[in-house]
Amino acid sequence: MPKATAHLDQTQAPAMIDQRIAELGGWRGEKLAHIRKLILSADPGIVEEFKWNQPVWSLNGIICTGEAYKAAVKTTFPKGASLPDPAGIFNSSLEGNARRAIDFREGESFDETAFVALIRAAIALNTAGKAK
Repeated sequence: MPKATAHLDQTQAPAMIDQRIAELGGWRGEKLAHIRKLILSADPGIVEEFKWNQPVWSLNGIICTGEAYKAAVKTTFPKGASLPDPAGIFNSSLEGNARRAIDFREGESFDETAFVALIRAAIALNTAGKAK
């Protein structure tokens, strides 16, 4: 996989994410692809980027990243501690002052509606920050 740089052409990011999903294969590739679909369904303005050698979704700032580990696919929300999570789906990085994450494990289901609501809340937070 080519190394991503800060100067990556925006049109290349979706193809690099496709490549990352294909490289992962198995349940991790399927899970990342499904999470990506949910993220993109939350708002038509979401931009896909590829930074730090991982997928990043943004709209007026970073919404979340998508990382893959041996036992989990993780989405990290840099401003997650400021987001409402009434369904309690954040399950990782709970001790930090700013970020929160969700670890998705093989065979586990999750509240997709609550996940999309978190994406929309992150967009609203980013948008409010840009309006100031």
